[in-house]
Amino acid sequence: MATSEFATVCLAGISEQPLDPAVVEAAVTGPEHGAVVVFTGKVRNHDGGQAVSALEYSAHPEAERFLRHCCTELAEQSGLPVAAVHRIGQLAVGDLAIVVAVAAPHRSAAFSTCAELVDRIKHEVPIWKRQLFADGLSEWVNACG
Repeated sequence: MATSEFATVCLAGISEQPLDPAVVEAAVTGPEHGAVVVFTGKVRNHDGGQAVSALEYSAHPEAERFLRHCCTELAEQSGLPVAAVHRIGQLAVGDLAIVVAVAAPHRSAAFSTCAELVDRIKHEVPIWKRQLFADGLSEWVNACG
C-alpha cells in the first residue's frame, strides 16, 4: 500500500498508569477513515493450566524508543495512522496491558495492520512479563532468547 499523507504515528508510549482505549482510538480517528480497529490486551486469570493472580511488566529504559520505531515503520509501510501504548508495573487480572489502534478507509487494512503491529510490539519491544500464580510461585515469560 502506498504511503498517504495521513500515515503517522499518532501515539506511542509506555505508561505506569491505567490505559484508556478511547484515548488511543481518538489518536488515529479522522473523517477520511471508515474503519478504526482497536486491540486491547488484558491480563487473563490463567496460563498453561495454572491460575494467574497478577502480572508484572518491566521495560528497558529505551522501550518507548523501540515502540515508536515499530509504529513508525508500520505507519510508513501501510500508509495508515497507528497508535500504541503498553503498560508497565503490576497489573491485576482484567487490567489492560496494551492498547493498539489503526485507522483505515476500509476494515481489511485496519485489521491486518493492527494485528501486525501487535505482533511486532510483542517481538521487538524490550518489555518483559513476570506471571504471578495463585499458588505463590512466579515465572518470567519469554525473558530469554
